[in-house]
Amino acid sequence: MRFLNTILDIIFPVNCISCGKNNIDLCLNCISNCETRNFEDYKWIHPIFNYRDPLIKKSIWLLKYKGKKKIANTFATIIHERIIEELSDLIIFENFKNPILIPIPLAPKRKKERGFNQAELICKELIKLNKNLKLEKDILIKRKDTIHQANIKNRNERLKNLIDSFTVKNSKIIKNRNIILIDDVCTTGATLNEAKKALKGAGARKIIAFTVAH
Repeated sequence: MRFLNTILDIIFPVNCISCGKNNIDLCLNCISNCETRNFEDYKWIHPIFNYRDPLIKKSIWLLKYKGKKKIANTFATIIHERIIEELSDLIIFENFKNPILIPIPLAPKRKKERGFNQAELICKELIKLNKNLKLEKDILIKRKDTIHQANIKNRNERLKNLIDSFTVKNSKIIKNRNIILIDDVCTTGATLNEAKKALKGAGARKIIAFTVAH
């Protein structure tokens, strides 16, 4: 597989989509200059960048729809820095120890069409960076194929679209455990809120979330 990847890199050279640097789809130097963003409505949700930043928007699109999976590594590196920053206080003041990493799942039909879950790719890169993080990718399940949130402009309709869309399998694994949710984009917070509700209902302790953009 490594040999095949080397051949493919020669035939289809990889360059940063912003500066053109060799052997990387998106370099840390370029993404570090992107506009950052906070989420004022929900303090437990921690986005990193502003989705309206052209480079961020393009990067997420290339990851999700063009299969530029190596971008997940760059996203994970940036998110990991923020996780470490947030956990430094949470561990001390809220006993947020031994967290479980859970990606926001795709509906089975959408995952089959795309071939992968971008949030899961980011999680897999995160556990390479931090051995104290444990990934559980088959705990939170999206049980119905909802309308894509980006296609719904009305906030109330977005909320209705996601009601009871998530369920938890093997709840004993997360009972009284701290959870870190990971997703690529958070718009209104509706998706993460529904996921949190399902996990809390299954006995999870404290839940926080990190996203690439908002």
